Amino acid sequence: MTAAIRTEDVAIGGGRHLRVNQTGTPGAPALLFLHGSGPGVTAASNWREVIEGLGDAYHCIAPDILGFGDSSYPDPQPQGFTAQAEVRIEALFELVDALGLEKVVLVGNSMGGMYSLRIAQLRPDLVSRIILMGSGGMPGLEPTPELIKLITYFDDPTVEAMADLLIQFVHDKNAFGDTVEAVAAERMPIVRRPWIEAGHRAMFGPEMLSFGPDDLSKIDIPTLVVHGRQDVIVPIECSYYLAEHLPQADLYVINKCGHWTQIEQAARFQQVVRTFVGDGTE
Repeated sequence: MTAAIRTEDVAIGGGRHLRVNQTGTPGAPALLFLHGSGPGVTAASNWREVIEGLGDAYHCIAPDILGFGDSSYPDPQPQGFTAQAEVRIEALFELVDALGLEKVVLVGNSMGGMYSLRIAQLRPDLVSRIILMGSGGMPGLEPTPELIKLITYFDDPTVEAMADLLIQFVHDKNAFGDTVEAVAAERMPIVRRPWIEAGHRAMFGPEMLSFGPDDLSKIDIPTLVVHGRQDVIVPIECSYYLAEHLPQADLYVINKCGHWTQIEQAARFQQVVRTFVGDGTE
């Protein structure tokens, strides 16, 4: 049995809203799922199967982060990855407050992992556990050729280019080709919105959000660092680095898996989440 997804626009400050997908019962342990940064990405395209599968035991909350999907967007757009992150994270805090959440488990994919670490820095009282999945955040990380395809997507924003980009997110391209094509088609109407391109171009500059060893040593929260061994978007060395310096981190590497752990190894990823989170008690 899978849990039905409830979708609504949740009002935050300044007349803005976040599009939020939820499963499970409010009052159950809250899992806040933060998606990655790909062009046209939405919370649903990243997390649909996961939150359907985990809604029996947890209150799953998967928002389109500010500036993505069907959420409001900043106007004017902050310039640079760090500036964008600060505005978007503040909007996430407003969402948490609007939903009346006192504690959350953060589940962050790629960019969402970086945002999870920053949230834990700013409001450690809010965060009971962290799950990082293919997360960035290592200082001096050089972009892979596949990540450069993501960054420069809007130089050639076609359906074909989208499919060519997204197929790099999985290891088993034969098994998941149809899934990737479906996700690509789902993203194209969003990609064509001018503010989506504007936000994407504004985000990727020379300055990235990163965390030095001293920064990470202060995030004293139980953390599970998950990475696909064959991830060509974010190198596995980044997760080795995070696991080494986060004081309560465990590292879980999944073989025969690329960047989309939650899609390519959906059942396994959900089981790992259940094992790590348990019943949500401290």
